[in-house]
Amino acid sequence: MDRKMNEEEHSNHAHSMGSKQGRTVYLSRVEKISACHRLHSNHLSDEENKKIYGKCNNPNGHGHNYTVTVTLKGKVDPVTGMVINITDLKEYMKKAIMDTLDHKNIDLDVPYFKDIVSTTENVATYIWDQMTQLLPDPSLLYEVKIHETDKNIVFYRGE
Repeated sequence: MDRKMNEEEHSNHAHSMGSKQGRTVYLSRVEKISACHRLHSNHLSDEENKKIYGKCNNPNGHGHNYTVTVTLKGKVDPVTGMVINITDLKEYMKKAIMDTLDHKNIDLDVPYFKDIVSTTENVATYIWDQMTQLLPDPSLLYEVKIHETDKNIVFYRGE
């Protein structure tokens, strides 16, 4: 039975669709980076560093292939149908993550880590801070998730 909607049915359909606008959606984008670092605290002795960080305290450092997921949480714009333009998110992540961390020695190439131990926890908070500076609406940022390895994962939600 193929029939066209009359004006009242069309209006009711459009109204019901409109009521679904403004729903909260989580939008994630993933980037992969390679970087090296050395887990070492200037506030500890060499012996304490070796005891706490083990092989990750190697004076020559070690590397990871990190997977970084940035998740935004927001309302779907009724006009664009988006929380944010994914092309814009890609550019913000390029500036915050790729340009500053990819193929870098985190301890030597990123000034933020001069006196901060480059644990994945601290890398997650660093990325969070970088993203909040770039996003036009920082309140959209919901989570930064980093897979340091297949088994080691860090989440940061700005708390």
